[in-house]
Amino acid sequence: MTIWLWIGFLVFILLMVGIDLGVLHRRAHVVRAREALVWTVVCVVFAHAFTVAVYYIYENDWLGVRQPALAVQSGWDAALKFYTGWIVEQSLSLDNIFVIALIFGYFRVPREYQHRVLFWGILGALVMRGVMIVAGAALIHRFEWMIYVFGGLLLLTAVKMLRANEDGVQPDKNPLVILARRLYPVTPDFRGEHFFAMLDGRHAITPLFLVLLVVESTDVLFAVDSIPAIFGITSDPFLVFTSNVFAILNLRSLYFLLAAMIEKFRYLKPSLVFILAFVGVKMILSHHHPIPTSVSLSIICGILFVGIIASLLSSPRERSQA
Repeated sequence: MTIWLWIGFLVFILLMVGIDLGVLHRRAHVVRAREALVWTVVCVVFAHAFTVAVYYIYENDWLGVRQPALAVQSGWDAALKFYTGWIVEQSLSLDNIFVIALIFGYFRVPREYQHRVLFWGILGALVMRGVMIVAGAALIHRFEWMIYVFGGLLLLTAVKMLRANEDGVQPDKNPLVILARRLYPVTPDFRGEHFFAMLDGRHAITPLFLVLLVVESTDVLFAVDSIPAIFGITSDPFLVFTSNVFAILNLRSLYFLLAAMIEKFRYLKPSLVFILAFVGVKMILSHHHPIPTSVSLSIICGILFVGIIASLLSSPRERSQA
């Protein structure tokens, strides 16, 4: 019967997406910081409200949602796991902003068309992550040792992220971009906010479609990091998916709010590295020395807080030394 919970949540998300595209952004325009801030606040409020809803849903075991095999023992336990998962996913999504800004800069995407790319990119991300979450849950349920594989993957990702260099992003070498250019001609310039157009009597794709391909494929790579991270908090597919969705929905508005000043948060990436490493260790220890969710939430929030404060304190010092 939990299928009705899934259907209800998906209907709610589709309603939000429909309002966003069909009402708020019917016409292409530059998303200003104030508009992005309002939508960010709305997404955060909805996430907190859903945390309360999760408490009552699991506390009263609506539609038999509380399954002993998933180790969710009470409404408080479920709410805490959802909230911790949302914090982790929202934190890791901040790293997406660095890459998305580089992609938009590389293709010189006009600001008024960026929202359309992010909208359809995020819609595709919801579908792809849903599939990955179902597959991940099935693997962990069938093979308990997969939890160690996911934990090791997170530790490797943390090391890779620590050594990564954003300057190495090369969209023109993206396999999907190469394939698309072989199959279809590409218009020499943007055709408004359209992904497809006619060129010399033939169906063609626009540079905006190439940008969408790069954003979608990049999100798949990020999902390889974030999906194991959320499974380090809970193995309940409903909590995993919903926490992912709320984080992804807020990504677009966070991009327009933070993209211009994201470089000022120089210690944010090291914080994300430590969060990934911590969740990886938590997964590896889960069967023998489980770390309580409340402790995990405190450590994750503490790491993120230290990174943000260190970045804010270092920026004035660096300006004064310049």
